[in-house]
Amino acid sequence: MGNSRANWRNVGIFAHVDAGKTTTTEHMLYVSGRTRTLGSVDTGTTITDSMEVERARGISVRAAMTALEWQGTHVQLVDTPGHVDFLSEVERALRVMDGAVLIVSAVEGVQAQTELIWNALRKLRIPTLIYINKMDRVGADYEAVLADIRSYLTADLLAVQRPLGSEQQFAGSEDLWAEDADADARTALLEAMAEQDERLLERYVSGEEVPLAEWRAEAAAKARRAEVYPVLYGASSKGIGVQALLGAMVEYLPAPGGEAEAPPSGIVFKIERDKVMGRMAYIRLYQGKIRNRDVVRNFTQQMDEKVTQIRKMDGFRSEDAGELAAGGIAAVCGMSHVRIGDIIGSPDAVPEEARLAVPLLTVQAHWGDAQHYPAMVQALTELSDEDPLLNVQWLQDERELHVKVMGPIQLEILTSVIEQRYGLSVRFGQPSVIYKETLEEAGEGYISYLMPKPCWAVLRFRMEPGERGSGLQYASVVRSEDLLPQYQSEVARRVPEALEQGLYGWEVVDLKVTLIEGQHHVWHTHPLDFAVATPMGIMNGLASVGTRLLEPILQFRIVVPEEAGGRVMNDLSLMRGTFGAPVLHGDRMIIEGRIPAATSLEYAVELSSLTKGRGTIATFFAGYEPCPPDVKAERQRRGVNPLDQSKYILSVRKALQN
Repeated sequence: MGNSRANWRNVGIFAHVDAGKTTTTEHMLYVSGRTRTLGSVDTGTTITDSMEVERARGISVRAAMTALEWQGTHVQLVDTPGHVDFLSEVERALRVMDGAVLIVSAVEGVQAQTELIWNALRKLRIPTLIYINKMDRVGADYEAVLADIRSYLTADLLAVQRPLGSEQQFAGSEDLWAEDADADARTALLEAMAEQDERLLERYVSGEEVPLAEWRAEAAAKARRAEVYPVLYGASSKGIGVQALLGAMVEYLPAPGGEAEAPPSGIVFKIERDKVMGRMAYIRLYQGKIRNRDVVRNFTQQMDEKVTQIRKMDGFRSEDAGELAAGGIAAVCGMSHVRIGDIIGSPDAVPEEARLAVPLLTVQAHWGDAQHYPAMVQALTELSDEDPLLNVQWLQDERELHVKVMGPIQLEILTSVIEQRYGLSVRFGQPSVIYKETLEEAGEGYISYLMPKPCWAVLRFRMEPGERGSGLQYASVVRSEDLLPQYQSEVARRVPEALEQGLYGWEVVDLKVTLIEGQHHVWHTHPLDFAVATPMGIMNGLASVGTRLLEPILQFRIVVPEEAGGRVMNDLSLMRGTFGAPVLHGDRMIIEGRIPAATSLEYAVELSSLTKGRGTIATFFAGYEPCPPDVKAERQRRGVNPLDQSKYILSVRKALQN
C-alpha cells in the first residue's frame, strides 16, 4: 500500500437529500465492474444503505464506505446522508476525505444543506467536483443552477463539459478537452482559467500557442489545490455521465499524502458494532502504519489499546486487511474504550474539524414495560456511542432518559433502529428547544467549605461575560504554594461540569472564569474536597450576578407562490422573525431572514398546507441570541442544587464514596 499512494483516492459524496447521491454511488460501482447488478434506492437494494430503516425509507442515515477501481486507481468512496437531521454523520465524514463530489440537482438547484456542506468543504479546503445530476428530468435548467452556484457557493467554477440537450433530450456531455470540442465552449473554459492566473492570462492575451495538454494539466493542479471547482453533468439514474465523473475524480482530486514510515497519526470518525467482531472503530490514518496485534496510543484518552484485527469495509462486506497505512481508512477491532473523535497516535497530522451539527431539540424517551428500563439505558448509551451528539442524559433518581436530536426525521429513524436492533418499543415525547444561559454581568463566586469535618477547601472565582459563541474560557492566577497543582487541576476539571446546569437548568456559556483565590489545609484537606467545593463556588457566583436565557436562532430561506407572500411575512413577524425585502423570482417570492427555533418548530408543516405543498422552507443553525425578557424556560435540574449547600454536600459525599 505504501508505494501506491499516487493511485489512491479518498472521496466523499455529498448533497442535499434527494439529489441522487446513493444512485450515483451505485452506478459508479456498476460501471467500474465492482458490482454485477445495479442497486436501486426505490427497491431498497443499494450497497451503501445497509440499515433496514435506510432501505425502507429510501434515505441514507449513516455514512457508508465502499471501494472501486478506475483507470488503475483505487477509489475509497464514502456516501454520506443528505438529510439535515443527520448532519453529524456528514461532519465526521468531511474530516477524513481528501476530495469531494458535491451533487446538485439540475431541477432543485442549490438548497440549504448544499450551502452548509459547501461552507464546511471550503473551511477545510477540500478539493471538490460539482456534479449537476438529474439533467434528464422535466424542469432541469443547468444555466439557472450554475447561476445559483455562482451566487450561493462560488464563482470559481470550471465548466470542463458542455451538456448536449436537456430534459428528455439530454444525451450526455461533450468533454471540452477533446480535440474536436465545441470551439466557443472551449474558449470560455480557457478564458475562465486565464482569469484565475496572471501567468496564463499574459500568455493567452499575447496570442502564444499554449498546448491543450498544458492547459489541462494546469486545470488539474488548480482543482487539486481547491482553487477551482470542475463542473460536470449527468443523469445518474440512467448511468449517463457517471464514467466521466469517475475519470474526473481520478484527474482532479488529490491522492492522500502522509508518510508511512512516520509515527502513526489518525482519527476515529465512526463507531459500529458487529455481531461477530464486536466494537469496530473506523480510523483514517494520516501518517504511519498500524498492523494487526499492534498496541496503539489513544492520545485523547491517554491510554494504550491493542488492535486485534484491521478490516477493510465495503458496503455489507468486510475482510481482514492485516494493516492500515498512511492515507488509508479501515475498521479497527479490539479497541474497547475508543470514542468518536479520538486521536490515535500523534495529533500532528490530524486536520481540524468543521462543526456543522448543533442539536437544538431535547426529547424524553418513554417505554411501555417497566422491565425494559435497563435495556433501554443500554440501547441509547450504545447509540450515543455511535453518534455522540445524541448526548444521552440518564436521570437515575427519576428513571428518565433524555436525548438531543436535530429534528423529527432523526426521531423516526431512532425509533425504528431501537426496534430493529434491540427489539424494544420506544416512544419519544414532544421535542423541546435547548436553551442556554449566560452571565448578566461580571462578579465573583466564593465558597469556604470547612464543615462537616474532615474537609477544607476555599475558592474564589472571578466570572465575566464573554463574546457570543466563545464558550467557556478558564484560567487560574493562584500560586501553587497557596493551592497545590493537583487541587488546581481538580478545580479546572470540575468548572465545566459545574456550568452544565445554570440557574434555570441549562448549560452556561460564553463566559470567562478565573480562579483568583484558593486555599487548602495541610491536614484537613481531603483530595475530593475541591470536587465538592467547585460547583458550590460556581453556583454562588451565578446566583450573585444572575444569568439570562439564550435561544437558538435559525437562518431561513422561504420560497412561496407570490400570492402567499403577505400571509407568510405576517406569520414570520408573529414568530419573532426578522427578514429582508422579499425577492421576486418569476411567480415565486423568496424571503430570507432569521427566526427563533422555539417559535418555528411546526412551521414547515403549516407552510406546506397554506401553499398546498408549493412553498418550501430551508433552515440552518445561526447561533444563540439573548431571549426577550418575557420568554421563560426552565429545565428540571438533575441532582441536588449546589446552592442548597448542606443537602448538596451530603449527596455528593455519599456519591463520591460509593
